[in-house]
Amino acid sequence: MKKLLFSAFITPLALTSTLALSAWEKDESVELDVKAQEALTEFKAVDPEVESFISQSVGYVVIPTVGKAGFGIGGARGKGVLYENGAVTAVVTLTQLSIGFQWGGQAYSEFLFFQDTPSLSNFKRGNYELGAQVSAVAITAGVSADAAFVNGMAIFTHAKGGLMYEASVGGQKFKLEGK
Repeated sequence: MKKLLFSAFITPLALTSTLALSAWEKDESVELDVKAQEALTEFKAVDPEVESFISQSVGYVVIPTVGKAGFGIGGARGKGVLYENGAVTAVVTLTQLSIGFQWGGQAYSEFLFFQDTPSLSNFKRGNYELGAQVSAVAITAGVSADAAFVNGMAIFTHAKGGLMYEASVGGQKFKLEGK
């Protein structure tokens, strides 16, 4: 019985420790940078006008894959990187919770562009939240030509796959980890 209790305690502890260590991988930002560059290349292929957002921005975030699922209550999570002057300066984690009519799952990429230093600085303070009233523009050919910065930010999403029916309210929260 003691052996069983010991195993029941040690196994979850060992698993948790392993997961915690893997979350702090030194090269995580390098891997995320590669994936972010691939997502940005796909975005540019669909809409070459995105270059104007990159050139007008003091910084931008690329989250290559956000996984989203919901059945009444939903959630989404993804990791990406913050670029400033073309270099990765932080790892960004997106978390979202939503409540309402929703069913299914999907994967998408998300891109946030910061028009000026105050909007980027506000984001970099950490634990930044986008409320339910903020909306992202879905990427289609030529969409960025009509898009504009709102309150110093422009947000785009690019569907990667899945199917989700949704009429819900939620918000996104971002956490930054510096290099």
